[in-house]
Amino acid sequence: MILIADSGSTKTDWCLLDLDGKRNYFVTEGYNPHFASAEYIIKSITHNLLPKINKQEVYEIHFYGAGCEDDKVMVMEEILRSVFINCEQIKTEVDLLAAARGLLGNEPGFAAILGTGTNTCIYDGKKIINNIDSLGFILGDEGSGAAIGKKILSDYLRNKMPSSVKKAFDGIYGLSPTAIIHQIYGAPMANRFCASFTKFLNHPEVDSDYVYQLVKMSFTEFFQQLVSCYPAYNSYAFNCIGSVSFHFKPILEEVLYEFQMQLGKILPSLIAELVSYHTHPENSYT
Repeated sequence: MILIADSGSTKTDWCLLDLDGKRNYFVTEGYNPHFASAEYIIKSITHNLLPKINKQEVYEIHFYGAGCEDDKVMVMEEILRSVFINCEQIKTEVDLLAAARGLLGNEPGFAAILGTGTNTCIYDGKKIINNIDSLGFILGDEGSGAAIGKKILSDYLRNKMPSSVKKAFDGIYGLSPTAIIHQIYGAPMANRFCASFTKFLNHPEVDSDYVYQLVKMSFTEFFQQLVSCYPAYNSYAFNCIGSVSFHFKPILEEVLYEFQMQLGKILPSLIAELVSYHTHPENSYT
């Protein structure tokens, strides 16, 4: 069986593909080796994925993950080998390559991620040929769920929210400023914590103008600081994967048109597209 995974910092989409082509999909939490230890990831996969599959039958794994670059590629592959001890072939790649392959297949173009974090690239149909570093949760990730969540928390802590929005926030979360600061600066996975507040913008008591202004500002910063920095960026269609891009698609469209880009594919997830990519004869395991 072939196991394919698309892992962000918040969730991982898995597909187990059997010899008859049957697809079985699963979801676990996300595994970013920059924010979670090897011990934590092994324990989570063991408890949350293995009860659903027969690990002895997995002979090939394609794992795409946020943070799986440079030395973290080897870290993630060692984690997977320790769990799937009989697996013959394990390949770990950065989640941005999954975005490019899922959105574009073997065609060249522009691909982006707007989920818990942010990433962007120019893809030549085989590999990423230009990537401007998003700089991660602390220095960048403009437009991401974590960035939007930081803006929400900043507005709350500085009393910049409209009174009705602040009342709704207090009613839903009941968090003290001290508790918020501790979660961001004293607890692990602060990016995931911040991103979790994007769903607050869906609450019926949250003023729609507040939502629009906050999200549009975040997407504008994303285009200013990342997208528009690529040479001839507006000669490409804008293709993007991620819950943030999908959920706030109307605002995203407005901003990309302001930056003179055409709309391409906007998908909430791409595990099905990745499975199709890896089952195409042209893209057999190498």
